[in-house]
Amino acid sequence: MLLVPVIDLMHGQVVRAVRGERSAYRPIVSRLAAGSDPLTLARALLERCGARQLYVADLDALLGGAPQTTVLRTLLADQPGLELWLDAGFATPAQAQRLRDELGADGARVVPVFGSESLQSAAGLPADAILSLDRRGAERLDPAGCWDAPQHWPRRVIVMTLERVGADSGPDLDTLAAVQRRAGDRWLIGAGGIRHADDLQRAAAAGAGAWLVASALHDGRIDGSMADHRS
Repeated sequence: MLLVPVIDLMHGQVVRAVRGERSAYRPIVSRLAAGSDPLTLARALLERCGARQLYVADLDALLGGAPQTTVLRTLLADQPGLELWLDAGFATPAQAQRLRDELGADGARVVPVFGSESLQSAAGLPADAILSLDRRGAERLDPAGCWDAPQHWPRRVIVMTLERVGADSGPDLDTLAAVQRRAGDRWLIGAGGIRHADDLQRAAAAGAGAWLVASALHDGRIDGSMADHRS
């Protein structure tokens, strides 16, 4: 299973996600490196995982502000082999493409993540895109009906259970299984709840091809030793 490290960016700093309650996010405290500088922590996370993918949630953009293009450019320039999975609150594919264009040549290494909480339509997503099926508890965050439109899902789909993010409450394997029953041959990526290596093993056995992880990496509870870095 692929282990994908996560950075949550807010006002140019890495913050610690807590159950998707963005008003409660504070600058990260990590065992991997001092401070909350995005470049320093990206290097530490990628080294810890042995990964070439990095998931970035641009919280400024997700909350209606401007994307943090300066930070994104710095990350891409520093890691020439990096594939950057970016959730910046994209409502349409055109919006994602404008940001990729703004990032110049390195924008080709940005994989847009379209969150169901932000999308205007489930149809017409680019083939290389990732769809994030977002939910909080029993509520699907899905104004466009993405959860019920598997015919429009791209090859890669994230199952995002927000109340498990940063909560150390275990992965939501029931929701993963429910999505898997409708996903066909799509590659499923879990998010939230990983506490230790046993959780990763259970997630892999449940059919996850990858998992997004932050807190357990920063706390030193897991590393990339069991990950398969083929995607």
